[in-house]
Amino acid sequence: MGRLMAIDFGRKRCGIAVTDPLRIVANGLDTVSTADLIGYISHYLGTEAVDGIIVGMPRTVTGEESESMCYLRPVIDRLAKSISPVPVVFYDERFTSVLAHRAMVDGGMKKVDRRDKAVVDKISAAIILNDYLNSRQYSESKQL
Repeated sequence: MGRLMAIDFGRKRCGIAVTDPLRIVANGLDTVSTADLIGYISHYLGTEAVDGIIVGMPRTVTGEESESMCYLRPVIDRLAKSISPVPVVFYDERFTSVLAHRAMVDGGMKKVDRRDKAVVDKISAAIILNDYLNSRQYSESKQL
């Protein structure tokens, strides 16, 4: 069984998280520039077994796709083609940045460190992946 990976996509940079090999817990891995995302993921897949990639899907409060999907979809389509047959799945990412900030405050992170957007992106990716893992426990639908 390979790991699962999550991407918190942004126009400038992307947070990346991965599970442990048993898919029990997700941890932040890195933050990379969006321009370097496909190369970074391709290199990682060359060194680690990954069975699927979960991409945070930005939605509005009402559940509709946000306007940032027009930037995300072309990059993720190119990624999916370059890493085929590894599947890419979208997963709702609403409120993950808020949860990431809350986790940093609750964890005692200093205010100056909480301003680092790269850290927020990496924590957001871990939250997306942990939420995805938790959703699999209660769903009978086919998932990674």
